[in-house]
Amino acid sequence: MAVPKRKMSRSNTRHRRSAWKATVVQTSKCANPACNGRVVSHRACAECGQYGARGERRQVL
Repeated sequence: MAVPKRKMSRSNTRHRRSAWKATVVQTSKCANPACNGRVVSHRACAECGQYGARGERRQVL
């Protein structure tokens, strides 16, 4: 593993670390018209348990 030749200043360290920002998770509206909950993509709805917008209303328990 590489070893730095010189000490990195506080300013440079903090400038580098400032790029590591937390981002808000993108959510979408639940496909169930009766639910109206917010769902993270590719996850089952926490409110009603539905996954996807299919006609057979797949439920995940």
